[in-house]
Amino acid sequence: MFEIGTSLREARQRQGLDLHQAELAVKVRAKYLRALEDEQFEVLPGQTYVKGFLRAYADFLGLDGQIYVDEYTSRFFVDDDAGPRRVRRVRQTRRQPHVRMERNVVLVTLVGIGVVTALIIAAWKFGGGGSSPQSIPNLARTRTSGKSTSAKHAKRPARAHLVVRAVRGSSLLSVRIGSATGRPLYQGTLERGQTQSFSGRRLWLNVGSPENLLLRLNKRPVSIGGACPRVLVIAAPHKLSSVALCG
Repeated sequence: MFEIGTSLREARQRQGLDLHQAELAVKVRAKYLRALEDEQFEVLPGQTYVKGFLRAYADFLGLDGQIYVDEYTSRFFVDDDAGPRRVRRVRQTRRQPHVRMERNVVLVTLVGIGVVTALIIAAWKFGGGGSSPQSIPNLARTRTSGKSTSAKHAKRPARAHLVVRAVRGSSLLSVRIGSATGRPLYQGTLERGQTQSFSGRRLWLNVGSPENLLLRLNKRPVSIGGACPRVLVIAAPHKLSSVALCG
């Protein structure tokens, strides 16, 4: 930033010119040239005249007229309707829209917060208040618990419960889990009047005297018949297959 008027005056004086001589050369009245040197721009008819006279005078003195016009534009504002006058610098004027914009952003933000708060309060009131939100999680837990219990029951495999009782006499008896090579549950002679109970998803039995035994599968009597030794395979809950071991 530099002083427009002072630099013009000093350039004229270095060349040994007075205002009258400059007036004849530039074709601008001496009082207007003096107003430019004194930075009394309100003396000039209007903004257009100020810029034109300033450019012509600076070029005449060997200066860059455009630089002087730019400096004048950046530092001064001229309102032709109200008359030429010196006002605040344009830099300060340019800050005002930013300030207004920041205020508008703050205002919009506050309004948005108020609207959201009002909606939350309305939803809470019309939604039933304090008791309903508590009942929903309880209901959800109840349903979840019920589903979990049902899932446990659904996943629980069926088991065969077998009761073997010697009623007419003794019998050799071998019971294993799953098959003939499975884990043994019983191996020996079941004497008359004795009872053995077994449980599993699949049971394998080798019975020496099936006619002497009474079987109950899941509390239901099972007839295996015949006097020949037999191999029985029981699959839960009520499936039974029998193979005779004699011709």
